[in-house]
Amino acid sequence: MRNPIDVLKLLTEKASVKGYTFERLYRNLYNPDFYLLAYKNIAASPGSMTTGADGLSIDNMSMARINKIIASLKDQTYQPNPARRTYITKKNNPTKKRPLGIPSTNDKLVQEVIRMLLEAIYEPTFSNLSHGFRPKRSCHTALSQIKDTFTGVRWMVEGDIKACFDCFDHHVLINILRRRIKDEKFLSLMWKFLKAGYMEQWEYHKTYSGTPQGSGMSPILANIYLSELDTFMEEYKARFDTEPFKRNASKEYEKIARRYRKAKKKLDAGDHSKEAVQEFKAAQKLKLSTPYADVLDADFKRIQYNRYADDFVVGVIGSKQDAIYIKEDLRRFLSEKLKLTLSEEKTKVTHSSEAVRYLGYDIRVVRDKGVKRNKKGALQRVWYGKVFLYVPHEKWENKLHELRVMQVKWDENRGRDFWRPMHRNELLNSTDIEIVRQYNSEIRGLYNFYRIAENVGVLSKFYYMMRYSMLKTYAGKYRTTVSKIKKKYMRGGVFRVPYSTKSGPKQCEFYHDGFRKQDRGYDNVQDTLPRYIRYDGRNTLANRLKAGICELCGNKTDDIRMHHVRALKKLTGKTEAERLMLHMRRKSLALCPYCYQSTLAQEP
Repeated sequence: MRNPIDVLKLLTEKASVKGYTFERLYRNLYNPDFYLLAYKNIAASPGSMTTGADGLSIDNMSMARINKIIASLKDQTYQPNPARRTYITKKNNPTKKRPLGIPSTNDKLVQEVIRMLLEAIYEPTFSNLSHGFRPKRSCHTALSQIKDTFTGVRWMVEGDIKACFDCFDHHVLINILRRRIKDEKFLSLMWKFLKAGYMEQWEYHKTYSGTPQGSGMSPILANIYLSELDTFMEEYKARFDTEPFKRNASKEYEKIARRYRKAKKKLDAGDHSKEAVQEFKAAQKLKLSTPYADVLDADFKRIQYNRYADDFVVGVIGSKQDAIYIKEDLRRFLSEKLKLTLSEEKTKVTHSSEAVRYLGYDIRVVRDKGVKRNKKGALQRVWYGKVFLYVPHEKWENKLHELRVMQVKWDENRGRDFWRPMHRNELLNSTDIEIVRQYNSEIRGLYNFYRIAENVGVLSKFYYMMRYSMLKTYAGKYRTTVSKIKKKYMRGGVFRVPYSTKSGPKQCEFYHDGFRKQDRGYDNVQDTLPRYIRYDGRNTLANRLKAGICELCGNKTDDIRMHHVRALKKLTGKTEAERLMLHMRRKSLALCPYCYQSTLAQEP
């Protein structure tokens, strides 16, 4: 069998050829090495130990299990299990929950192989304006692109598709796939996954639309589906944008520019009288404070577009009526071509001077007439028409409420709310090092997300509450005061927690690096190849599984079973298997059938 990395790279190369179609794609599902690569990818995810509707998890993975899947795919008897539906709390609204489907592990393996094949085929053809669920792309690349391309935009259309992922039409999706994939066996398998359904409270429910819930291939299927929207907007932009390269100068600016040139000509001619200098400075000031372009220039029109998963925004240089027409054309396209519904309530046309909420940021086009000197010492306008990104106040405030690190009380004397830091009960039984690391990860997490915002410095207020919440948590843990905790742990103005390692004593410091703005989150470049790395180290999961040696007893066998645990920190070291995992610092062991059964019998 061919190495899967080589196969994926070949598919990517062929995908770049315009009009190329893929046949005999299904035969790649017969390659055991694809499943070993998929197994490695799945095992690294936090939910790998979660059981599906069949009650199985990634534990007890073996070559026999993989070969059984391949055999059922060869005779086309393979039938995906319905996903087990559960509900998780929404990040943006803790009072509401959203459904999540958990596929069986065998289905996860097959779906991961399909995902890799589809990503290799479609990733090179996706639009540069799409950023969600793609290699080397993120919210930051989407926002950086907006900052670069939305300059001068006057109106924004905030796109919101109703229940997007649940409403993908199966027939539309298969027809989109069929344009490039001429393999009916592969498409038939896709149909099986789309129609697999889900189990809720032990009751089976059919699925009539949407992508497989909780599936690893759902993001790539969503991008394949919504790439139709990207293509529509690129073609729409080509028709909408007008011919002039830039706007015409306004009559007011031309008049002031003539006055400026006349005043400058006098100075250049040697007239340095008080009146001439004053006239030059007055003309220069007016010139810098007056916009060059005629914002009402009907001959200059542009649109810009940006999409992240099912969220998108359209920037319009034109009239409000132009933006309304674009919104209507979008609604019609989504309805007629993609069978999706644009939410009338949430899809708004907003003036760019007002905040537009996109990907957790507030976006504004600033029309400040501020100036500064360039490298040559000449004054120039720096902000007019530029896009600025801001941290919304309620985002970091809601994070404080979500983490339960403060109390809000009404202060009658001040006539406003008073925020008071509080300890966290759930951390009182944690170790000192676990407490400081927990707070550090939460502070860094919020800062890393908002580090490209203009006002990222406002997170210092978030930091203050987190810092005193941490101090109160330590005080609650040791039943003492905050001042005594400071005296014990503060060194050189930094909170430090000592801990021991094999190499000697070390210290873990509470975050103190500040909140500086970074110009970019990540390089805004498009991947030409998916994230496939050839790595055949002997300690990889795949090679340990294929080696046929039990890591506990040392016996050779053709029937190795991979034993997995959720987390090393939960192991007590009471059994030989646990001691070995702690020593190797691995959450998995390759075991023979006897050692596997013995290990399970010794677990609580």
